[in-house]
Amino acid sequence: MDSSESNTSASSTGTDTSTSRTPSVHDGTTDESTRAVVQRRFEALIRENRFTIAVVFPVIGAVTLVASAEGLLPPLLSYNPLLILFGTLVMRSPLVVALLPELDRRALVPLVILTAYTYAIELVGIQTGWPYGTFEYGIRLGPMLGGDVPLALPLFFVPLVLNAYLLTLLALGARAGRLVPRAFSAITAVLAIDLVLDPAAVAIGFWSYIPPGGYYGVPASNYWGWLLSGAIAVVLVDLAFDRAAVRERIRTCEFALDDLVSFVLLWGTINALYGQWLAAGIAGLFCLVLLRTERYDLSIPSVVRSGDRN
Repeated sequence: MDSSESNTSASSTGTDTSTSRTPSVHDGTTDESTRAVVQRRFEALIRENRFTIAVVFPVIGAVTLVASAEGLLPPLLSYNPLLILFGTLVMRSPLVVALLPELDRRALVPLVILTAYTYAIELVGIQTGWPYGTFEYGIRLGPMLGGDVPLALPLFFVPLVLNAYLLTLLALGARAGRLVPRAFSAITAVLAIDLVLDPAAVAIGFWSYIPPGGYYGVPASNYWGWLLSGAIAVVLVDLAFDRAAVRERIRTCEFALDDLVSFVLLWGTINALYGQWLAAGIAGLFCLVLLRTERYDLSIPSVVRSGDRN
């Protein structure tokens, strides 16, 4: 068969011999396309349920945790670890989905180190009292590693650092390109987050300090410990991501800080219910900073519309 016959044969079967190929699992283009499709589906799911995730879940969580602390719930529901973990996962979902496109091989090693460090520093803290001061868990936050440390600890701690870091990048603008302002602001935000978290957690019995400290039961040593652990965590997060890419991502992804909204509502509400007004006031300051990002306002329908437009 000559070349003209070959071309005629290929044309008659409807096959383009110059471009036809079978995709395989090893095809990078196919893999990237699949990842993009999955990403879009996750983003659509978050957008459709933003108000439920960022507002309804933390408010219900605050009421449920306070009711547990006050003995108002039956044993099956009181401090139920499965409900706590499920609620935490749901509230973390906007943060995870927002950062998924920025997770690559570069991020792997620093984030693995951060996870290991999170377990190590908590274990040392429980066994020695350093660097946070002597404390003990009052309830089981799911399965416990070695009987002392919650297995889900990175789920509780690492997102707090990520939220502080993302808020810093967004709030600083062009100044976020400079190491000193970026690191200082992120570490300060981590400490401020714990000024909200720890008093509320002590109030509902998650953990307690021995002896109790002067800041709603939390000793000053806890914040020196958070200064150390927060600084190390911020450095690792800074190494994990392409800062310019992450800043652009959070600038264009309207739900990237929704996990911080959930945090402020959950723990700020608990502090307010227990009359811990300084801690509640710091949560209020976070609300003001979030409002200045111009992606939230005080109108519930506006929050919903923001998700619909995107």
